[in-house]
Amino acid sequence: MPKMGEKFGNYELLEKMAVGGMAEIFRARSFHGQGVEKTIVIKRIHPALSNEKNFVAMFIDEARLGVSMVHGNIVPVFDFGCVDGYYFLAMEYVVGQDMATLHARVRMVDMEWPIELAIHVVMEILEGLQYAHAKRDDKGRPLELVHRDVSPSNILVSDDGQVKLLDFGIA
Repeated sequence: MPKMGEKFGNYELLEKMAVGGMAEIFRARSFHGQGVEKTIVIKRIHPALSNEKNFVAMFIDEARLGVSMVHGNIVPVFDFGCVDGYYFLAMEYVVGQDMATLHARVRMVDMEWPIELAIHVVMEILEGLQYAHAKRDDKGRPLELVHRDVSPSNILVSDDGQVKLLDFGIA
């Protein structure tokens, strides 16, 4: 099992950010040669699930879908692979917070969301969802994607105000 700071394929795992029932999320660094580096996120399925053909097939489907999604309101997937039995996705690292965290902070200070901000977030997420729903395959057939897990923890707001949807794993 890779440790923090350890090389993982073309990446270095820097920090474990979250652990779920099916995957672990890491802040990582990608290396492109000649000193060119980028901070990214690695989503890596648990090793026990790497032996389950149905789960691996779903993860591969998520990777196919993720790399095909190119929209400003969807977190892009850059890479997919398997390193030492760990299937993974490499995604954009969005510097900011998810809506669940932001909502908790607003409640802690007993504030209300400004209506303009709430409308902005909803409109941006709807733009990303519309793009996904209208997405077509390479033969022009509609994919008819439905996200199925639009929740505060899957909506990121960057420090500069960008709103991005992530985790199309069960779309």
